Amino acid sequence: MTNRLAQCQSLYLRKHAENPIDWWPWSDEALFTAKAENKPIFLSIGYSSCHWCTVMEGEAFSDPAIAQYMNANFLPIKVDREERPDIDSIYMQALQMMTGQGGWPLNIFLTPEDRVPFYGGTYFPVEPRYGRPGFLQVLQAIRRFYDVEKTKLQNFKDEILGHLQQSVLLPASGQLTAELLRQGMDKTIRIVDSGSYGPSFPMIPYADLALRGIRFQEMTEVDAYQASRSRGLDLAKGGIYDHVAGGFHRYTVDATWTVPHFEKMLYDNGQIVEYLANLWSVGIKEAAFERAISGTVQWLTREMTASSGYFYAAQDADSFTEPSAAEPEEGAFYVWSYAELQQLLTAEELAELQEQFTVTPEGNFEGQNVLQRRYSDQLSDTLETALAKLFTARYGSPPDSLETFPPAQNNQEAKTKNWSGRIPAVTDTKMIVAWNSLMISGLARAYGVFRKPEYLELATTAAKFILENQWVDQRFHRLNYEGEASILAQSEDYALFIKALLDLHQASLGLATAQESSQSPIPDSWLEEAIKVQDEFDEYLWSVELAGYYNAANDSSGDLLIRERSYTDNATPAANGVAIANLVRLTLLTENLAYLDRAEVALNAFSSVMNQSSQSCPSLFTALDWFRNSTLIRTNVAQILSLMTQYFPATMYRIEPSLPENAVGLVCQGLSCKPTAHTQEQLLAQVEKSQTRGY
Repeated sequence: MTNRLAQCQSLYLRKHAENPIDWWPWSDEALFTAKAENKPIFLSIGYSSCHWCTVMEGEAFSDPAIAQYMNANFLPIKVDREERPDIDSIYMQALQMMTGQGGWPLNIFLTPEDRVPFYGGTYFPVEPRYGRPGFLQVLQAIRRFYDVEKTKLQNFKDEILGHLQQSVLLPASGQLTAELLRQGMDKTIRIVDSGSYGPSFPMIPYADLALRGIRFQEMTEVDAYQASRSRGLDLAKGGIYDHVAGGFHRYTVDATWTVPHFEKMLYDNGQIVEYLANLWSVGIKEAAFERAISGTVQWLTREMTASSGYFYAAQDADSFTEPSAAEPEEGAFYVWSYAELQQLLTAEELAELQEQFTVTPEGNFEGQNVLQRRYSDQLSDTLETALAKLFTARYGSPPDSLETFPPAQNNQEAKTKNWSGRIPAVTDTKMIVAWNSLMISGLARAYGVFRKPEYLELATTAAKFILENQWVDQRFHRLNYEGEASILAQSEDYALFIKALLDLHQASLGLATAQESSQSPIPDSWLEEAIKVQDEFDEYLWSVELAGYYNAANDSSGDLLIRERSYTDNATPAANGVAIANLVRLTLLTENLAYLDRAEVALNAFSSVMNQSSQSCPSLFTALDWFRNSTLIRTNVAQILSLMTQYFPATMYRIEPSLPENAVGLVCQGLSCKPTAHTQEQLLAQVEKSQTRGY
């Protein structure tokens, strides 16, 4: 017997379709029913590859006694945070106000008449354990509180709602100074340099801003170069990277980057590819970086790309060890027992693997081995052969003969399909515009640095899919389920896709020959599309009253408790930081100063946050870096190809067909240009000075 979620497109929601809980998807009908029946709303938010979401689905949400009580006393609603990040953001903020921490599954209770939260938590076990009460006892206590403690309930609601409403009102300081930029960069470099005493996350928005700080090395107190290099090595050498088959896991559970939480998210991989390519362009040319980028692109092509060209969203952390297993096990697809390694490898291969990787008979994860590199130089042929053997054992075919590996789209498919190797983790095959955009940007930057045509081809195909499929009734949509666009785009979709189009525009400049450069349609078409998307973004999500961009469009926010403007960074960059940087970049390419005016107004709108909580918003400081140091280089294709392999993070390029005789290029800042450069050395000197003028 299934519930309403069986009809949903979301893999995460469908995973709960056979729960005895009478789940509703988030909808007007669900909200009306809760109000009409005076039932508190139990709102549970998660995502398909979330490990503890999976655990709770198999435990508390499958328990008959819990379901019976829940159905009689609450209106249970399930939300996929990847479908509705605007809903998730509001209630995650509320949970953090209540408990001081957050995470998924996000389980929170709302009053039915106004959707204001009054109690929340994350994972609730069936029986009391881990210092947490049993879920049935929690439900009973909350229902009792809701029915009896009306005054306390109202006071608590008023307090939470007041904090939420106040959080969207940000006073503007109007101080977009060099000192503010220095403050933000210093704080972020310290965060990246400090390491971790617990779980380790890539947090690329922070790493990216720290890398930008290399340009100001003499003016910063912390070594930005060393901090950025160390973060890159932790990623490329660590167990967070799948050294056998490519792709990065979401984070590690330890401070040494060894044991990952094994899900692979598209958004992490896109950002890390861009970051490692940027490290290479700085001159930190570690062989491990190039291998990690290449391996990730191979994983993307083999396992994460639909036949129509877009990229899938994620792969689960858990997988089945055998078809008869009742529940999947965390990391089963990725880890190796020492006995397996002895069986699969020659004595010489195993000895070298132990010398170069953290492999022991005892293992480093529940008696199994997660591979982590000790060094960052190029792997030997012996080791590459050994890793190829492990790949073959995992997938059932050697890497050079496995171009595509079909996804297991649900647990049933994973358990029943005749896999020739291990049973793979389930892949969430939906297309998310924001996450695809992050990967497009990563591929475009990797192409600019390494000039591998397949990188740009993958990025171009994905971008074309979005342009051709994600507009319905002239409105941009966030998701695509097997060819069907769904859910209006949110601010991160607009901002990150505009960035991706601008990144493609820049990467494609090198495709034009000197003779064709004045009228090459390839880069110009990406710019034209970026302008169109920006126009729609401005029309539907720009806040006229407050400035900045709302998370959701003005005609799709009626079900939200408050209207937020995303400005704090987490695993992905905040929409407003990316959007403001886009406006500056568009100014450079179009000479339309209206974009620059809007960027300045938006930065001022968030300036108080930047002054008071600089550690929370590195993407806004990246935007401020663009605003204060933006540079346009007008030159020929040959110079662009050379410059693009180097690291000039606040620079845009434009092909200039009518340079003066013997000129190399023009370096422009806003409405003025430097004297024409006649040598490459002179051009580089002007660029480097322009890149640091506003610090």
